[in-house]
Amino acid sequence: MSLPQNIPLRGIVPPLVTPLTPSEELDRPALERLIEKVLGAGVHGLFVLGTTGEGPSLSYEVRLAMVEAACQITAGRVPVLVGVTDTSLAESINLSRRVADAGADAVVFAPPCYFPIDQADLVTAVRRLAAESPLPVMLYNMPALTKIAIKPETLRALLDEPTLLGLKDSSGDLAYFRQARGVINERPDWTLLAGPEHLLAETISIGGDGGVCGGANVFPELFVQLFDAATGGVTDEVQRLQKQVERLGELYRLGSNPAVAVIQGVKAALAELGVCDARLVSPVAALDATNTEAVARIVRGVIDLQKAPVATSVSGSSFSS
Repeated sequence: MSLPQNIPLRGIVPPLVTPLTPSEELDRPALERLIEKVLGAGVHGLFVLGTTGEGPSLSYEVRLAMVEAACQITAGRVPVLVGVTDTSLAESINLSRRVADAGADAVVFAPPCYFPIDQADLVTAVRRLAAESPLPVMLYNMPALTKIAIKPETLRALLDEPTLLGLKDSSGDLAYFRQARGVINERPDWTLLAGPEHLLAETISIGGDGGVCGGANVFPELFVQLFDAATGGVTDEVQRLQKQVERLGELYRLGSNPAVAVIQGVKAALAELGVCDARLVSPVAALDATNTEAVARIVRGVIDLQKAPVATSVSGSSFSS
């Protein structure tokens, strides 16, 4: 198995939403608008079928259609990572084979959920996936949804797996992030990416390699600029951009269910911008009409902040080779 050329990964990797038609099929024209929007802003990779992409809730047919379309539209311009999280390890392996055929560059794996597993079983699952997947594997720590954390000692136990790429951490726990960084320092080819976008700059300051930020679907240039400013140590610019991130984060407080509020907010903002419909996969509803004006106000607020005077910034950060 050959690893992607741009290893270790560095930069902003948006977790793409999955645009849906009223019949809950893939809306390919909307997906093309979205991908061209984020690539035009200079993002460094794409993450398909993650949490923001509603991956575990989509039918297998729509999952595969999303991957095939994303790879075709991207056409090798940036690496495409695909979430293969499932309650069934066998299905994760099967999907990894299908997405390899579609042209993906790597798969992303969170612990199987529903039946709790211990850390020893998790190591066994990762080793089996790594052995049977035709693509390299990035681990995904999302304990709020999977109900099991990938503990630092488990990361250490997996340091000898040659086709693992590193970790995406969406725990929001900076103490855990520091521990993971300490382990990953022993594998210089591994990447440590942060999920919570409000912590992007702070995680970079403690050794993070970038972010998988849901808001980068909406304002991808904001997160590319923040990554550049944080890696370049341009403190004033980080503070200016952080205000925009915080304003955007107001979207995620509109929904009543914290588990899906980010997805609802991101899709509602994309609908406001004319990129795709706000629809989520059943049975989860989109934000209701009472939030329409709030969504528009928040989007306008970020745009207004972007028009404020810009401090000198760094440029050109990308993946390391």
